[in-house]
Amino acid sequence: MLHTISAFDRLGEENAFAVLARATALAHQGRDIVNLGIGQPDFKTPQHIVEAAIKALRDGHHGYTPANGLLGTREAVVRRTLTTTGVEVSPESVMILPGGKPTMFAAILMFGEPGAEILYPDPGFPIYRSMIEFTGATPVPVPMREENGFAFSAQETLALITPKTRLLILNSPANPTGGVTPRAEIEKLVKGLEAHPDVAILSDEIYDVMTYDGETHCSLLNFPEIRDRLIVLNGWSKTWAMTGWRMGWSIWPNGDKGAHLYDKVRKLAVNCWSCVNAPSQYAGIAAIDGPQDDVDEMMRAFDRRRKVVVEGLNALPGVSCITPKGAFYAFPNVSKTGWKAKKLASALLEDAGVALIGGPDFGILGEGYIRLSYANSEENIQRALERIETFLGK
Repeated sequence: MLHTISAFDRLGEENAFAVLARATALAHQGRDIVNLGIGQPDFKTPQHIVEAAIKALRDGHHGYTPANGLLGTREAVVRRTLTTTGVEVSPESVMILPGGKPTMFAAILMFGEPGAEILYPDPGFPIYRSMIEFTGATPVPVPMREENGFAFSAQETLALITPKTRLLILNSPANPTGGVTPRAEIEKLVKGLEAHPDVAILSDEIYDVMTYDGETHCSLLNFPEIRDRLIVLNGWSKTWAMTGWRMGWSIWPNGDKGAHLYDKVRKLAVNCWSCVNAPSQYAGIAAIDGPQDDVDEMMRAFDRRRKVVVEGLNALPGVSCITPKGAFYAFPNVSKTGWKAKKLASALLEDAGVALIGGPDFGILGEGYIRLSYANSEENIQRALERIETFLGK
């Protein structure tokens, strides 16, 4: 027997990949599967971005890059941040990483240990809780309630903070619910955090441009009073349909209080992934500085699909679905179907050929819900809804 550390027994998974693997296996067996499970745009990366990577390869950019990212890539993030938030950050606080997850990994690793508490959204992205438990810290779920539009409540969140709290994780627009927390609620939270100056904040803003119905994303960067303990996660995967490029960025605290965190994440990079490959970084610059027509068209398509999904789900027996305000997910309530959520998701895949994710895969408060990604064509979404209707009507 080879003895590994006990922490690995606490490490969870992202079940969307397991569902994807099962859906792929069924498809290889000749089954017709409509996959509304995986959270990635079904659009191709815009061509000018692809061409930038090809040019970088042809120009000989084949070697190591700095552990924190090329200066040009970090400066592009600075420009993009100023455009989207109105806040000017230093390229010396920007870290380029291989996707969004390494920022979660690094931040939770910095603050998580036995005896510490870390607050995270529930239902929420499953890697939050997985990494918290891996470190030995105590995960404390912050409820994302349907009656609140799946936005967090500042009052409820602040009430969960104790002297053991080290880190608070926020996510808006949110996965898996599509919830968007209003600016007024964020302002209440920031005001309340004045009483907790030693609590760091990780704000996952990967879906920042994906809002609908006049909603706007409010970045935590807009609050200078917490800037010295704020880590902002973002990246290229969702906005520019670049999930497979593994390109993320994060903005780390400035000032004397939190500036040391940047060097910590740089050291983690040196010890783990070394650097992000050069061609992808040149592609990232092109994504930020190039035309945004493809992004705009993708968002118009998501908005059309969102309306189809909400209307279709609310017509199903035993199903109700509030309208998501962000990202590309719906989180319908299936509690009146008579099914447990994960069993329903599994049965829909195996028997109806529709891949979805059960709500409990996103947290202890996810029972009674399933996640549906509308990052698929309207035709496929309609086919999936028809199959679900047939299945539930049996």
